[in-house]
Amino acid sequence: MATSQTSLRALTLGAIGVVYGDIGTSVLYAVKEVFGSGHVPFTVDNVMGILSIFFWTLTVIISLKYVTLVLRADNNGEGGLVAMLALASQSVKDKPKLRRVLLYVGIFGTCLFYGDGVITPAISVLSAVEGLEVVSPNFKKAVIPLTLVILFGLFAVQKRGTADIGKFFGPITLVWFISIAVLGVSHIMHNPEILWALSPHHALAFMWAEPLTTFIILGAVVLCVTGGEALYADMGHFGKKPIRLAWFFIVMPCLTLNYFGQGALLLSNPEAVKNPFFMMAPAWALIPLVCLATMATVIASQALITGAFSVTKQVVQLGYLPRFQMLHTNV
Repeated sequence: MATSQTSLRALTLGAIGVVYGDIGTSVLYAVKEVFGSGHVPFTVDNVMGILSIFFWTLTVIISLKYVTLVLRADNNGEGGLVAMLALASQSVKDKPKLRRVLLYVGIFGTCLFYGDGVITPAISVLSAVEGLEVVSPNFKKAVIPLTLVILFGLFAVQKRGTADIGKFFGPITLVWFISIAVLGVSHIMHNPEILWALSPHHALAFMWAEPLTTFIILGAVVLCVTGGEALYADMGHFGKKPIRLAWFFIVMPCLTLNYFGQGALLLSNPEAVKNPFFMMAPAWALIPLVCLATMATVIASQALITGAFSVTKQVVQLGYLPRFQMLHTNV
């Protein structure tokens, strides 16, 4: 029993690092993109409405759809869109037209996952390094070059394998989640009324009053659930229970606290919309927070890159891509 509990804790910690690294760094840019676009007038009602949309998007898409329902659809323990495609194809093998439609839908979804894999390293690392601008405007010119150096280093390490450094992913990401939760709580305490945004009526009121704006900002709102597909794709590595435990007890509470903390900050200081995440932190914590955010985004990026390679392997095995040699690195 003790060994089983130890294994469960280890798998849950691993899931925090690998499965939730991407969605865990969305706090860096999601709120900033919504209000920074200029499409949403800055009012108290709109802040409450957007935060409510964020919370219920996380609840419906991640908690209900992925964690509760989709994790049940495994293909011999494996997850991901390709595994679901294999299951769907097998169930309708006597209906070729329907099977063809499902194939197109599955491949389209896989392409979207590849798109996520392309943009996530760039936008995540850039958002982390942009924290230097909050430290001092003099760092502005260094943001792009430093981001490029980090990304080049990421891919240079990635192709040689990450087995040796992978054991640090879970603890570092856990520290990240605890840190963003503490930041959120510190601002919620000053504006506790922001917690009323937990009610879905704020989201519904915003969508009813601003239907066109809601449609326009969907591309920014969906940033709060980037990495949701990785949750399903990595099921074969960690299992259902560790993934569910990590989400409900660590990841979702910490994300919610941070988003609502950013909202509380915006209510008291609307000018913080320039970079609400880093402006939550006291001056003395900015440099450590930028370093921690950079490590978290690198972990999230490499996990998504690994997931893209795993999906490619599955697609090749199903015969939807030409076969080619694969080298499994472990150094």
